[in-house]
Amino acid sequence: MRFAHISPPGSDRPHLVAVDGDGAVAIGGLFAHAPTTIEELIAGGDDLLQRVREAVAAAPARDPLDDVTYASAVLAPPVILAVGLNYAAHSSELGLKTDNTPTVFVLWPNSLTGHDQTTTWPRSLSESIDYEAELGVIIGRSAKDVAVEDALDHVWGYTVVNDITARDIQYSEAQWSRCKSFDGFTPTGPFVVTADEVPDPQDLHIWTELDGHTMQDASTGQMVRTVATLISQLSQSATLLPGTLISTGSPGGAGYSRDPQVFLRDRSTVTVGIDGIGALTTHCRMTA
Repeated sequence: MRFAHISPPGSDRPHLVAVDGDGAVAIGGLFAHAPTTIEELIAGGDDLLQRVREAVAAAPARDPLDDVTYASAVLAPPVILAVGLNYAAHSSELGLKTDNTPTVFVLWPNSLTGHDQTTTWPRSLSESIDYEAELGVIIGRSAKDVAVEDALDHVWGYTVVNDITARDIQYSEAQWSRCKSFDGFTPTGPFVVTADEVPDPQDLHIWTELDGHTMQDASTGQMVRTVATLISQLSQSATLLPGTLISTGSPGGAGYSRDPQVFLRDRSTVTVGIDGIGALTTHCRMTA
């Protein structure tokens, strides 16, 4: 099952919908106290998800998705954990070493934005803005000291993330949160796909197109650490709370490593996608 946060024409208040074919069913109106955000749905556990499934199946009509505005696939995660250097090709092209333990940093909530939105940044801060297609993992049940073989049982769903990065700032500072947390630098969505729809998160085609040109073309099977391994390792030091978003790293093909280098420019359009989950488009504007 897939979900999204959308606003209909004339509204700027996103609400949760189930996406079924080319249409959507608003969850909030299906029954009393129905969830209106993905966070509320996750908090309700398996029983609430099952009730939503049944109500959506019985709904008499679907609303078209034409002209809707997408918000971030997650609106208020307890934390956004990003994993760096999790594909050998990407580590190599950046000239960085993949360590024995994952490189982890936190993305700031102001960076979240949705599909088909415009991300704007000032030229004075950076002209070296790069794309990174990533598989986003959303935790459904609290995870603490989880074994690798049990880790995927704690996943609620998956989404697509573009981990947009100011490369010059990344290489000038000791930590990576700020260079990846400008306003709008973490587009997610357009959909969250429940875990039962993704039998193997290590068997997914992941890709990027920039202004019509393919820049990344890989498989999540190329991860240095699998989704299950990441969850297990992260849960050793801190409890992963329901709703936590983990961005699992990007494959090779970054613009920074190309000769000549290729960066997001004013009026660029970049789409990152994962087959079976969705394609996430971002429009870029660079101001003076």
